Amino acid sequence: GVFLYNHLQQKVRNAEALAQKYKQQQEALSAQLQVVYEHRSRLERSLQKERGEHKKTKEDFLVYKLEAQEALNKEKQDSMNRYGALSSQHKILKNQHDDVKKQLLELQLQHNGLKLEHRKSLE
Repeated sequence: GVFLYNHLQQKVRNAEALAQKYKQQQEALSAQLQVVYEHRSRLERSLQKERGEHKKTKEDFLVYKLEAQEALNKEKQDSMNRYGALSSQHKILKNQHDDVKKQLLELQLQHNGLKLEHRKSLE
């Protein structure tokens, strides 16, 4: 009985030591798991923040792109208007130039005619 009692006592002590060892390992793993969860939580918050910043940056870029496109279209329209005005002015000035040329030719003919008349009258 004593031998059996000692043998069972030894088994109980071994089982308690094994249980203590497993308990310490569990506590260590729990601590590591807690660290991993905290790290994951920080990463998720960081990811959400980055996504928010990315979304804001994308929206800002789209607004900038739209404003730039509108400014470009406005500048293009202004340029087309100026071109149209200059083209009209060019046509008007060209017509005036042609009219002045015709008047010059008529005046030159008239001048030549008066010159002849003047020579004749002098003769």
